[in-house]
Amino acid sequence: MLENLPAQTLPRLLRRTTLSAILVGFVGFIVAALLAPPLAALGVALGVALAIVNLRFLDRQAAKVELAGEQTSKAVRRQLGSRTTLRLVVVTILILGVVFLNAPLGIGIVAGLVLYQIVFVANVLRVVADKGGVG
Repeated sequence: MLENLPAQTLPRLLRRTTLSAILVGFVGFIVAALLAPPLAALGVALGVALAIVNLRFLDRQAAKVELAGEQTSKAVRRQLGSRTTLRLVVVTILILGVVFLNAPLGIGIVAGLVLYQIVFVANVLRVVADKGGVG
């Protein structure tokens, strides 16, 4: 779906997603600070930051694969998929450890990651709708 969009669309999408996520994360931080333990608010901010850092790693990794030259699409998918899976496993283990050590902080991190994903999906839907939909 996104591969049919103009080349300049993706960087703008990522920039818009990052800025939107920072804004939503700030609002989430304020709401959590008012309604939950202080460490939950910190967790929301850490979760959004972790998601943004993960996106930057993915973006940098994709750029390196593109610079590597002629590769089959299967090799590119395998290379991107294995590194992305490894990052996902590491982040999941770390977050589960934090949840067991300090539940409000861990749940806050998970909430921040979820907020980021909601913002990302909303921004993708907006771009796709602006470009005429999926079909």
